Amino acid sequence: MLDIGETITRDDRYWASWADWLAVPRHTLAALVGAVVAQGRDNADALRLVRPGIDVGAEYRAREAAGRGEQLDESDLYGDVRSALSGLRKLGVRVIIAGNQTARAGELLRGLDLPADLIVTSGEWGVAKPQPAFFERVLDVAQAAPGETVYVGDHPANDVFPAKAAGLRVAHLRRGPWGHLWADDPDVVAAADWRIDSLSQLTEIVGD
Repeated sequence: MLDIGETITRDDRYWASWADWLAVPRHTLAALVGAVVAQGRDNADALRLVRPGIDVGAEYRAREAAGRGEQLDESDLYGDVRSALSGLRKLGVRVIIAGNQTARAGELLRGLDLPADLIVTSGEWGVAKPQPAFFERVLDVAQAAPGETVYVGDHPANDVFPAKAAGLRVAHLRRGPWGHLWADDPDVVAAADWRIDSLSQLTEIVGD
């Protein structure tokens, strides 16, 4: 079971498009995202710092209506994604991609024809990480016992800790701002069953 943002896809385009929509320099918004991440806050707080009082949902819909909505294509994938997922499928592993994304992101990801058994988002499920109900859905679609399910993600609060609390095995991916910032945090190190730098390491983990 793999997370989406900064696990399967880069978030560069996502934040760049928000910066362009809000008419602020891209590096400014990127720096604010880094600041709220370091404080353990919701990354959408970066948008609220740029425009206090913003209704993020309403702005998202306005972007879609203006033809400047969410986009994903092959260039947004990390380079190890296809080969790693294909390797897992060859081992007979059921591959699920599930993360905190919009329903639109789910549609776009499925359009990339990734080697996965299921791609689903919190927007489609109506429940988001770190809520326990999200991980109940994860286990339902995984069709395996918690101890036989590996959840791969970069974010301690959204991925590592709640997945572990749900009884899943956890691989913490050192990728993206969250993955790098908390890679050596003692609590994260203690909670994760594995610490990886690339999805290609998953085939060895599962093989063992």
